[in-house]
Amino acid sequence: MDQNTLLDFEKPIAELEAKLEDMRELASQNNVDVSAAINELESKITQLKKSTFENLTRWQRVQLSRHADRPYTLDYIYQITDEFVELHGDRAFGDDKAMVGGLGTINGKTFMMIGQQKGRNTKQRQLRNFGMANPEGYRKALRLMKMAEKFNKPVVTFIDTPGAFPGIEAEERGQAEAIAKNLKEMFKLTVPVICIVIGEGASGGALGIAIGDSVMMLENTWYSVISPESCSSILWRSWDYKEQAAEALKLTAKDMKSFGLIDKIIPEPLGGAHTNPQEMFEIMKKTILEEAEALEQLDTITLKNNRIEKFSTMGVFNE
Repeated sequence: MDQNTLLDFEKPIAELEAKLEDMRELASQNNVDVSAAINELESKITQLKKSTFENLTRWQRVQLSRHADRPYTLDYIYQITDEFVELHGDRAFGDDKAMVGGLGTINGKTFMMIGQQKGRNTKQRQLRNFGMANPEGYRKALRLMKMAEKFNKPVVTFIDTPGAFPGIEAEERGQAEAIAKNLKEMFKLTVPVICIVIGEGASGGALGIAIGDSVMMLENTWYSVISPESCSSILWRSWDYKEQAAEALKLTAKDMKSFGLIDKIIPEPLGGAHTNPQEMFEIMKKTILEEAEALEQLDTITLKNNRIEKFSTMGVFNE
């Protein structure tokens, strides 16, 4: 683990892993057999990981979803596709770097892949606007979805945003209209749509590319109308109550599944996606192929009707 990006609850695990590394190095240098001690320490680390990550609070899940080492949209796209061609621009205003998309092949099958992209350093974050898309980003996403429909290719969206960009220039260019149009048009798409929350799923910024036949969340992600910090700021006029806000919002993958707002939770490697990205890429690749195969068995009318019915019944109950 990178010591600079460790979260508080990861530190005890990192300390044991550092001891394990020292023990292995010492044994190698002195040609001493300490395999029994190494096995015991490995077992202890595994147990500590299980107990830690099975009992995370909602706020800790939020922290994991934002981990600096966590794979981003382009990481998934480049790792799970055999070939990827990025497409640019909304054909109306410009090219939003916070929203990426293009055609990619997985095991010879072509998908239209779209998602929000964050940056890992200051320069990248400025370029990608911290994953907060402008209206042209949502219009680009819709243009690519319509292209996928024209050529009968399934759509996969990767959701990872702290929200749509709230700047005055975004509002001037029609942020609300762009997102609303995406919601309307995604319901009507005649091709399978697979939506996956890979990090943060905040507000309409996430929802603008999240109307799908199969909506899934990675295990350590969140999906909500507002972030815990913003909720805390509104209710208590301070960010100090973000942990309480996270608990009240019930925004984790388990919460969303229990409410019937998502279809499936995608498991992550023990310790989170950032601890074993390669394993996470394999899980993602397998999941997308399985979901696409199942959805392609449905005819166009059934696909659209099921999608509309699923979202129409959310939040509705009978007494």
